[in-house]
Amino acid sequence: MSFFITTAINYVNAEPHMGHAYEAITTDVIARHMRQRGEDVFFLTGTDEHGEPVADAAAAQGLDPKVLADRNAERFKALLPSLTISNDFFIRTSDPQHEHRVQEILQAVHDHGYTYKGLYEGWYCPRCADFKVENEILEGNLCPIHEIALERHQEENWFFRLSAFQEPLERLYAQRPDFVLPRVRFNEARAFIAQGLADVSLSRAHLRWGIPVTWDPSQVFYVWFDALLNYVTALSYAPPPARPGERDLFARYWPATVHMIGKDILKFHTVYWPALLIAAGLEVPKHVLIHGFLLMDDKKMSKSLGNVLNPFEVLEGFGADALRYYCLREVSFGQDGNVSAKGFEDRYENELANEYGNLASRTLAMVERYREGTVPSAETDATLAQELDGLADQVAGLLDRFELTPALELIWQRVRRLNRYVEERAPWQLARDSSLAAELEQTLASLAEGLRVVSVLLHPYMPTATERLLEAFGTPEPAYSEAHFKRRGSGQRVRALEPLFPKRA
Repeated sequence: MSFFITTAINYVNAEPHMGHAYEAITTDVIARHMRQRGEDVFFLTGTDEHGEPVADAAAAQGLDPKVLADRNAERFKALLPSLTISNDFFIRTSDPQHEHRVQEILQAVHDHGYTYKGLYEGWYCPRCADFKVENEILEGNLCPIHEIALERHQEENWFFRLSAFQEPLERLYAQRPDFVLPRVRFNEARAFIAQGLADVSLSRAHLRWGIPVTWDPSQVFYVWFDALLNYVTALSYAPPPARPGERDLFARYWPATVHMIGKDILKFHTVYWPALLIAAGLEVPKHVLIHGFLLMDDKKMSKSLGNVLNPFEVLEGFGADALRYYCLREVSFGQDGNVSAKGFEDRYENELANEYGNLASRTLAMVERYREGTVPSAETDATLAQELDGLADQVAGLLDRFELTPALELIWQRVRRLNRYVEERAPWQLARDSSLAAELEQTLASLAEGLRVVSVLLHPYMPTATERLLEAFGTPEPAYSEAHFKRRGSGQRVRALEPLFPKRA
């Protein structure tokens, strides 16, 4: 079964920060979990390179917009492997194939009668590249996202007849209560539609950094309509996963299963985007999944506000798995949450190093010391088995609903249970009495099996550490089908393993 998941594409007017890393990580966790379950996954991310924010940032640095886009696109690309992101394709909206396909689709919207030329006037944020309606404007005539003064713009351009989709969007929301997740964001989008939809600008007359309008080359398409179409255009030229020679992935993957976005761009993805797809004669995606903001000092992390955590610095000091874990553990997915260097260090020391890392080290050491490096093939502990039975199905159920943080908490409860099991069974004491050899073997077999199960389920969250651990236990397969507690120990030879999460000096 196909599973097409996307991130929002990132503006290249500035370098990546932790907010960009967070969206990539959360999307990757879902993609990896679905691959574990045998789904045919296509994971798309990329950069948004046209429009006024990029043109203005380039002008401020004395650069051509394409030069700035090329430079910062490479920085976003470089972030992905350092986070162990498993995306299948990286789209750039300056790709000629994207531009051509955008023109084809928007020409179809025009041919279907959903465009007209008119005069637009409104309050505009150049960093959002968005006109704000009255209930979106902060006191002092400020942008609610960037907290900068809005500009009054007036120009003649082409309009998209968004108002024509009032009833189709109302029907969509009535028929698909899980179209937007979580529910609070569904209600927010539906309330926006209920206020009545006004037509929106489709083009810009004063800007040259963009895709030319096919029926009026004196204008370029408004960056949001260009950017939103990346989810469709990529399927026309991205290399196919696992099927060399396949030329067009549209039939295989569209409609998209999940668009992952931040709540600040909800209006575009939950109102403009489905209306545009309907206007072009295309199916709407199955889900739009909306995450909250990473906050510092209770404000959204933003380059323009200057309150950013540099993901490259965190990665250099602690590694990708630690950052991935922290992002999903510290902030409940779907909600806003504060992050800090102190909070990160505490999670690293107390949970990754002491709980998971120490459990791995102790278990391997005891198998080596007491059974010459071979996991006993003894029958595993029925009580522990009962506590781990059904865990994989529970985790899958939560991730089917995109409840990433509760799923991680469920797994981590078993990590802590295994640590308690070590203390309860005290293998070092069992080893002193030869009459308790069978009990020692059961204990070691059960510990190794429990650790294997939780590591398979943790794999989407911490792929590198879990792969190292599973290989050390001689059971490297992280497939979901292997995430079930077996009734006997593996009988596999183990090998030495450097600490998964070394203690910090």
